Amino acid sequence: MPSHSKAHGTKKYVYYPTEDQGQQQQQQKGKSELAKDVLDKLLKAAGREVLREKTPTMQELEQALQEAMSEFEGQQTSPRQQTGQKPGDQDEDAGDGLPLVRQLMQKGYLKDSPKWLSNKGFVSIGAKILSDVMKTLKSGESGLHETHDVGSGSLVLDTSKKYEPGDDIRLLNVPKSLLNAIQRSLKEGRDVKLPLQFSIEDFEEYETMQDVRVAVVYCIDLSSTMRYATMYGDISRIEAAKRALWGLYLLNRKFFPSDSIYIVGFGALASKVLPSDIPYLKTFEPGADFLHYTNYQAAFRLASRILQKDGAMNKRIVLVTDGHPSACFIDEKGEQEKIMSQRPYSHFYTPDKETIEGIKQTHTMNIDTASGDLVYLCYRYRAVDQYIGERTIVEAKKCHSMKIDIDTIMISEDDSLLGYVNEMEKYVKGRSYYINPADIDKVLLTDYLSNKKQLTLRAKSF
Repeated sequence: MPSHSKAHGTKKYVYYPTEDQGQQQQQQKGKSELAKDVLDKLLKAAGREVLREKTPTMQELEQALQEAMSEFEGQQTSPRQQTGQKPGDQDEDAGDGLPLVRQLMQKGYLKDSPKWLSNKGFVSIGAKILSDVMKTLKSGESGLHETHDVGSGSLVLDTSKKYEPGDDIRLLNVPKSLLNAIQRSLKEGRDVKLPLQFSIEDFEEYETMQDVRVAVVYCIDLSSTMRYATMYGDISRIEAAKRALWGLYLLNRKFFPSDSIYIVGFGALASKVLPSDIPYLKTFEPGADFLHYTNYQAAFRLASRILQKDGAMNKRIVLVTDGHPSACFIDEKGEQEKIMSQRPYSHFYTPDKETIEGIKQTHTMNIDTASGDLVYLCYRYRAVDQYIGERTIVEAKKCHSMKIDIDTIMISEDDSLLGYVNEMEKYVKGRSYYINPADIDKVLLTDYLSNKKQLTLRAKSF
């Protein structure tokens, strides 16, 4: 219907949709919306799929999502009703046969790419992983209070002190303050009744302090044995480790944004990994390129270079592995000749440009060759080659001399592998953990929080 405006010669038209148009708009809106429980189910399924050794294609992801939705079939509300779909909608909305994938794309969780997780999807799924892990930890164990720029410090402690006029009231310890008011009333012989009468002396506030900055490099083993499933479930070691690092990265981002967390993936050689690429990490294939061996030294050298560029006072390397070292660098030609004279059938490896470029394409990793390019390879069943063992400990000592702590988390069912790691950690005064691979997510988060709390309390005592 037209309405004349004040300006001469112009008209303003206001259109009211007919009943049919309104119904069509409502139906279209319904088709683009997902119930919260359905969305959670789909995101959880997508998170499981992206962690697989081989990242599923869009078609494979759609199939997995459909299977995840199938449990709704027997409920009062069908999957199609919950997603707003009607019979025939699949062909109309997704001629490519990917209705659920398309809906997650429209909501910004997925993108049309081989690495199909968007930044929104990465953060949302990672937050769900973190939430699941935190629920399994005992309440109060972490001593965390999420906060954003409050008080004079950036970290809120569990301890409290008397409130001082002028302090930030957002740091008020309400339960403690209420208890103080009640106790004071009883002590003065007055009845406790609402509303409570407060005195300034009743108030207590949480203590704060400037956050102790920490820089940690998590070095994750990508050797071929990491793809094995554990005896504790069908999830492989690499999948369990990726899930743990994903949740840990989100923990750092949410609670300790001033800290730095870096990821290094290593086999015979190492590479820095972007946080967004954590879900896509895959092990090296056994074969002619020999990258599937385990070179602690490569991880230590790249990690120490990363940490030297970081300004944090507290620096740490956490090695996540399922086996002892089976490779190391040869820095001098004479060392190679010495090994060959003692072991004529020894293997040495220098990666060629074609291999490095291939790894860049298949693993999206830039292999580090600055740490060394000639690698000595020697795998011994349940034992460490003497030369490799010695050179690895020398490298660990170098890191220790740079005031970099080294801890090792061994995710293997074979406890005989822990002997060498314990020996190495003695030289650097580090810690080693032998764990059930299924618990790696809880172990990594607990370890990070415990280390953080110890450093904070240590700084507080000065």
